[in-house]
Amino acid sequence: MQHNLSTSMRGIIVPLVTPLSESNTLDITGLHNIIEHVIAGGVSGIFLLGTTGEAQNLSYKLRKELIKAACDKVSSRVPVLVGITDTSVDESAGIASFAAGCGASAVVAAPPYYYVPGQAELLQYYKSLAANIDLPLYLYNMPSNVKINIEYDTVLELAKNPKIIGLKDSSANGVYFQKLLFLFKNEPFTLFVGPEEMTAETVVMGGHGGVNGGANLFPELYVNLYKAAVVRDFETIERLQPVVMLISNSIYTVGRYSSSYLKGLKTAMSLKGLCSDTMSEPFNKFEKRERDILVERLNQAEIYLQQALKK
Repeated sequence: MQHNLSTSMRGIIVPLVTPLSESNTLDITGLHNIIEHVIAGGVSGIFLLGTTGEAQNLSYKLRKELIKAACDKVSSRVPVLVGITDTSVDESAGIASFAAGCGASAVVAAPPYYYVPGQAELLQYYKSLAANIDLPLYLYNMPSNVKINIEYDTVLELAKNPKIIGLKDSSANGVYFQKLLFLFKNEPFTLFVGPEEMTAETVVMGGHGGVNGGANLFPELYVNLYKAAVVRDFETIERLQPVVMLISNSIYTVGRYSSSYLKGLKTAMSLKGLCSDTMSEPFNKFEKRERDILVERLNQAEIYLQQALKK
């Protein structure tokens, strides 16, 4: 059963970590653990092969193995979205076709990277991609990683295509997202925000949810925060938002590289017994010194979380 997402997709979508037993070997036990953990935590959907899933570092063989194994395990309990970002329309369309065959509900594509397209070229790219796939498509605005912003006029034009049903914004640009909310106020076009630090505020202003990496670790935190934001329960938001910020400022900030977020998240998940902390090449997993720091910080976060959820 594939879900009808055009107007129904709301809530916390977890950009699933890709658990690995070796650099290019899927940790199936870990994958099953994470899927059960996030579904039990109340997430509204699972997003495979996003930034948090280390997609661009993975072989196509492994990506397909992940899509098949995840769709089988989820078994239509929640929608599965699949990242198809590539520099080639054919490769993206190929993964989209494979995902459709496995029972995925939609695909997600950031702009092609390396050669930076202009907005006119970006329009053509997405129109061509939509024409070559069967599943609904979400745009993925990720300027820090692909060096181009999907501008408002481009989004408005692409939203006219019935196959393009929404956008995930990971720019962390609050003004950009607010303008999109304004432009699409009465339209059936879904707007998700990536940075978990901004999820509550954007949902209060009319956003449809968050694609939050921390939901791999503490799904109930982000789900409860989303629910509070929908009904403008500011007391609960004030209690839960500091826990989100604590995680952001402690779990994701160990180490000196831009990969610290991914390493921190995967290490914390391994400390909770969910999956291995193995990273895709060229990343190395944390050594004992960093792990010891994360043991302390994870314990602190869990104490704060339990206190915040009890009240």
